[in-house]
Amino acid sequence: MILIISTVYFTGGSSYFTETLKAVTDKKSYMHTSAYQGVKHIDGMFALEKELADKSYVERYEERLRHLKPMLEAYFAWIEKEHAHALPKSSYGKAINYSFNQKDKLMNILKDGRLELSNNRAERAIKPFVIGRKNWLFTNTPAGAESSAIVYSIIETAKENNLIPFEYLKYLFEKLPNMDVTNSEELDKLLPWSNELPGNLIVK
Repeated sequence: MILIISTVYFTGGSSYFTETLKAVTDKKSYMHTSAYQGVKHIDGMFALEKELADKSYVERYEERLRHLKPMLEAYFAWIEKEHAHALPKSSYGKAINYSFNQKDKLMNILKDGRLELSNNRAERAIKPFVIGRKNWLFTNTPAGAESSAIVYSIIETAKENNLIPFEYLKYLFEKLPNMDVTNSEELDKLLPWSNELPGNLIVK
């Protein structure tokens, strides 16, 4: 399970809706605005996710198909309707366009119980790297930044799969030079969630 690239990004659309609501001065009409309807849709989905937090991945997957899928379908039906007339450069228009353009990615939440509705956990995972980024001069080029992203993803994915990052990286450095890296079946055996990894890589 790759933490960095597998999260579902709903927070962007929600923040745009929230920014729009900050400009509403008439509190009597606040709850009748389109932006408030968007927040209600998203809040409802997050409330459901909170209820499912303690369930297993399999149970969460099944419950999402029963309850979250109809909520997502209703949300995107509303998004498509609003997209036809929302001003694209307004905060509200940005919120609508964000969700409209990210629909396929957002619907991925229904494919696996391990996926998350928000990218907050991914952002927390990379926070230590962000804090120290000014000290890492090797990321001052696109190639360096790409290499860093790969290394960070490998390390955080190892953690998520209960592996010892140092031992896992050491294992990769020992195995990769002596194998055909174009052989996807062999590479699959080295992935952090592979059942063929030696036991000394796993946190006891």
